[in-house]
Amino acid sequence: MKTRTPILLLSVFFAISMLTSCEKETVLPASEVPAEITTYVKTHFSDHKILQVIKDKDGFTKTYDVILEGGFSLEFDRKLEIIEIDGSSRLPDSVIPAKILDYVNQNYSGIYITDWETDGKNQQVGLENELELEFNMSGEFLRIDG
Repeated sequence: MKTRTPILLLSVFFAISMLTSCEKETVLPASEVPAEITTYVKTHFSDHKILQVIKDKDGFTKTYDVILEGGFSLEFDRKLEIIEIDGSSRLPDSVIPAKILDYVNQNYSGIYITDWETDGKNQQVGLENELELEFNMSGEFLRIDG
């Protein structure tokens, strides 16, 4: 029994080190930022310069976290598709799906959207009044989250 304890501890240590070493963040120089990201920023956030892009590898997933001037942060998936936008002020209307934007304008007049994200099944928007709304991928309202 005593000879198994060191082997078990060594196995546990090895497993933990493998799991923690899978996560890797790399700050990308401007020359290595994917064109899809720079095009998206120029199209929707033309007044906001890219401050930093971090390529984040965690196991089998890869994302790109983009920090912009003006308090905006964007997240792109491995396919370089936008999956999350956080802002400290109003998001540009062009980044919000039209059906969701229409719903918010009709039901929350004068209140703007500060955050948007998708998990692949649903979309959520955060409003300036701290309310969170959930929609399906077609933009149909599902519920208030908070």
